[in-house]
Amino acid sequence: MTSIDTEASPPARTPTAQDFVDMQASPEFQELRSRLRRFVFPMTAFFLSWYILFVLLSTYAHEFMSTRVFGNINLGLLLGLGQFVTTFAITGIYVRFANRELDPRAEAIRNELEGPRS
Repeated sequence: MTSIDTEASPPARTPTAQDFVDMQASPEFQELRSRLRRFVFPMTAFFLSWYILFVLLSTYAHEFMSTRVFGNINLGLLLGLGQFVTTFAITGIYVRFANRELDPRAEAIRNELEGPRS
C-alpha cells in the first residue's frame, strides 16, 4: 500500500431523496435554475430566429442569396457558414458563462448535499 492509499479521504455523504427535494425548493437552487434559464431561453430564441431567417431566405429569396460577394462566393454560402460560426460562438459563450456563473453555484449545492470534495 502506498501512502496515498492509507490517507484516503472520507467518503462523501449520500443524500437521501428528501435531501434532493429540499434542495430543489431552496433559494440557492432556484437562483441557479433562474440564471440558467435567463441565459438559455434568449440564446435559443436568438439562434432559432437566425436559423429560420436563413431557411426562409434560402427558400424564398433566391436572387438575394445568389448575390456574388467575390469570385464564386455568394451571400447564401457566407450566411450558411455563418450558421456554423454562430454555433461555435454560442458554445464558447455558454462555456464561459457556465464556468463563471453556474459551476460555482452547482459546486456549492453539491457540497451542501454531499459534503466538501477532497
